[in-house]
Amino acid sequence: MKENAIIAEAANRRLRFLGYSACFVAGCLWGTGFYFGRLALNEMSVEYMVLYRFLFACLGMLPVALLHRRRVRLTGEEARLLLLCAAVGVPLQFLLQFHGLARTTVSHASLMVGSMPVLLAAAAALFSGDHAKEERLDRFSWLALCVSTVGAVLIALGGSQAPAEHGQPTLIGDLLIVASLFTSLAWILFSKKLMQTHSPSVVTAYTIFSGTIMLAVWVLGPWLLSPFTHARVTPPPFAHISLTAWIALAISGVFCTATASLLWNWGINHVPASRAGVFLNIEPVLGAWLGVQLLGEHLGPYAWAGGALILIAAVALTTRSQPPGSVAEPPIILE
Repeated sequence: MKENAIIAEAANRRLRFLGYSACFVAGCLWGTGFYFGRLALNEMSVEYMVLYRFLFACLGMLPVALLHRRRVRLTGEEARLLLLCAAVGVPLQFLLQFHGLARTTVSHASLMVGSMPVLLAAAAALFSGDHAKEERLDRFSWLALCVSTVGAVLIALGGSQAPAEHGQPTLIGDLLIVASLFTSLAWILFSKKLMQTHSPSVVTAYTIFSGTIMLAVWVLGPWLLSPFTHARVTPPPFAHISLTAWIALAISGVFCTATASLLWNWGINHVPASRAGVFLNIEPVLGAWLGVQLLGEHLGPYAWAGGALILIAAVALTTRSQPPGSVAEPPIILE
């Protein structure tokens, strides 16, 4: 019996290590998302950039969908919930997010995303239902939330209210990034019930497929209907797109969206979400560093101070000891 217990403990430690490793890699991949998005935005509109990105993400998710195609059985209520998750989590969230990126800098956008772990904690406390007691925020947690909010305000104040120029952050761009974070939170809350009855990989794959179809209808619809409406609509960009942009789109779709989401959803099922949440902090740090080092962006004193407050609050909250019986957050899809 003792030998079996030792073997089981060793297996659990290995599984936890793999779980943390998966979350770490996912955080690193998400951290590059805004950088590759910016490269593609130099040559096309937000709508087509997001559409091409998710078409590549569908290619990355295709093996998962084929592997589980015989096991997926959705009730009518679950199918409606999945469609709602797809609408909020793909076209709405990503169009808001990248319209924000088109009006601000990679560094500002990345630092804004750093408030996500704290927003997740607040959402868990407010909408946890039966688990409200375990997820209720204490004074320290509310203090972290307030500090993170102050940080986001400072970053927004560091942006200009004038029309965006190349490499210049704007207030409207930063606010659109914040709005996309709230749509992401809504997706998490809507998808929680699906994650309880279906595997995270299945929910992730079918959400991306359904959301991409909705996105394609929204983006390509006016162009397809133009022969009947006689409206002048620019056709989808293709021939003039550079190899650099195609590579950026492929990487952001296959790795930053599909692979990162699968890794995170697998990892979060094997380690406590309160601990794994710290790996979400890799995204703002890496994203801001890429913006400054590779794109030549500049962070003003307000942005540096705001980013520091957001990261301090997120790290303090996600590394803090949790009381016994705390429940894990649902798997999520992020940048």
